[in-house]
Amino acid sequence: MPRLLIADDHPLFRAALTQAAVAAAPDCQVLEASDLESALALLESDPDIDLVLLDLHMPGNHGLAGLAAVRAQFPQVAVAVCSGHDDPRVVRRVLDHGAAGFVPKRTDMAQIRHAIAAMLDCETWLPDDLHRAMADTASNPADSDLAARLASLTPQQFRVLNLIAEGLLNKQIADRLDVQERTVKAHVSAIFEKLGVRNRTQASLLLRELALSEPGALDGDPARD
Repeated sequence: MPRLLIADDHPLFRAALTQAAVAAAPDCQVLEASDLESALALLESDPDIDLVLLDLHMPGNHGLAGLAAVRAQFPQVAVAVCSGHDDPRVVRRVLDHGAAGFVPKRTDMAQIRHAIAAMLDCETWLPDDLHRAMADTASNPADSDLAARLASLTPQQFRVLNLIAEGLLNKQIADRLDVQERTVKAHVSAIFEKLGVRNRTQASLLLRELALSEPGALDGDPARD
């Protein structure tokens, strides 16, 4: 029995995706989250989730940060991005960071049903127009390198990295994760080595590279759906 998590802050879109999922796999069980924190908590408590449909821009998730978090902490789970931000350069970054597919929010319900069924069968899915666009959109070596470095972190190291980026000190991170401070120090050293950085500032800047810009202005401000 497949298990699907829909992580999106728009109730009507969650309802539409749930309807499409049940039509694609009538025996599937659907869970919902309206922010990244809730989505990660559900993944932590339910190891049998097969597929996550993840909104690029919802509370707690901006750009590719949520995708990177799920891929690092729950590598066994397939993640597909659902977004209205479907510029081919964005889609290429999504795929380079390990997504199983990209479902534009403009996609009709028949296609969404097909997409969910395909991804539950472990296939990568894109709509036809983005398939064609991907042929002319090369991977960015810097993005591929960043994805590989982040993927080298253990789930707990990725959690520590996020807390470093929030500005927390080792003792505060230890309290947050309920571990010893020396454990955090060991994680920080391993994170610096794996990411090829020398300090907390450089490590935090790497996470900022996961940000996206406004649709139609990819060199501008952070994007919103």
